[in-house]
Amino acid sequence: MPNFAYRGRDAGGQMTQGVLEGLNSAAVADALASRGIIPLSINPAAAVAGAKAASSAGSSVSFEFFKPKVLHQDVLMFTRQIYTLLKSGVPIMRALAGLQESAINPAMKEVIQDVREGLDSGREFSVALARHPTVFTAFYLSMVRVGEMTGRLEEVFIRLFDHMEFERFMKQQVSSALRYPTFVVIAMVIALFVINIFVIPAFAKVFASFNTELPLMTRILLGFSNFMVSYWYLLLGGMGTAIFSFRQWVGTKAGRLKWDEVKLNIPIAGQIIRKATLARFSRSFALAMRSGVPIIQALTTVAQTVDNDFIAKKVEEMREGVERGESVLRVVGKAGVFTPVVMQMIAVGEESGALEEMLEEVGGMYQNEVEYELKTLSQKIEPILIVMLGAVVMVLALGIFLPIWDLGKAATHAAGELKK
Repeated sequence: MPNFAYRGRDAGGQMTQGVLEGLNSAAVADALASRGIIPLSINPAAAVAGAKAASSAGSSVSFEFFKPKVLHQDVLMFTRQIYTLLKSGVPIMRALAGLQESAINPAMKEVIQDVREGLDSGREFSVALARHPTVFTAFYLSMVRVGEMTGRLEEVFIRLFDHMEFERFMKQQVSSALRYPTFVVIAMVIALFVINIFVIPAFAKVFASFNTELPLMTRILLGFSNFMVSYWYLLLGGMGTAIFSFRQWVGTKAGRLKWDEVKLNIPIAGQIIRKATLARFSRSFALAMRSGVPIIQALTTVAQTVDNDFIAKKVEEMREGVERGESVLRVVGKAGVFTPVVMQMIAVGEESGALEEMLEEVGGMYQNEVEYELKTLSQKIEPILIVMLGAVVMVLALGIFLPIWDLGKAATHAAGELKK
């Protein structure tokens, strides 16, 4: 059905406007009247959007960047609060009205307002949420749809809350673990730039007065420093071009698939990414199956939530195998991303009819392994950083102090010859 933009006055005389779905303008007028709104104008939403785009294109571009966005924390709180209200027996329209009033983020207020209007116009709850794909993920919408079909909406919301809390915990752990190594690497890069642009050129003037051949390491340092001083703009341009090209490549489907595969094989970090992704897959799969989603649909939905195109491709291949009549254990084994222990647990779950419970156990096991890996990440990275820092210091020390050392030995030798 088409959308219509309306303007009208409510029972209190206040001006109100919005967008409603209806067969025609008369149906929209009837819907507004049933809500106590006197319509002043009703126009097709496409025409109104076109007029606004023509009159305010510049301002929309200017202010869209500063418009507040719905954060993960907002959706998390919304999920928890609506579960509590529905469990307490509060009608969904009253629940949404209360959540809209209590929402702190203006962007979230707008989303809830639009969801309320969608429900008023006769849409299902999942359809009203689907109008905001950047706020609610495909997995979120699929679970809400299943909750509506099975009549267990509040149960689905508390499971979604636990799932989103797990996602948030994983991201925080990874971010906190990488904060220290990232700071050290950035500080090292800045130090190298400062040394090559300011420090080594000062020593170059001293070395030039020696009138002798400099050691190889010193010549390399001086050459690199001269290149940075003379062509720093080429270095910055090359770095910018490399970053831009990499982002463009990752933005393509083939590039993203290859990069996600490469990430899983990065030393140290690759194992953490793999286990975190598989923990996300196992938890999502278990949640979908517990909520009554058919296994084929569950695999299709879960493939959109793993946040790794390579693993998502493997999950799609698993779904195709199940469609052909293969067992879950067989398709998991063919995927080649699970450990033998996990495959054994899935085999037990499939034989006992408690596959979702085993998947939950797998998710918990991977989560515990990720937590342990993250706690020990600094201990694993510190030796690598120390070796890198030591190599940098050694190169600088040899390059700068070897000529001075050689000059000192030559001066001592000359002084000894004069005494003789």
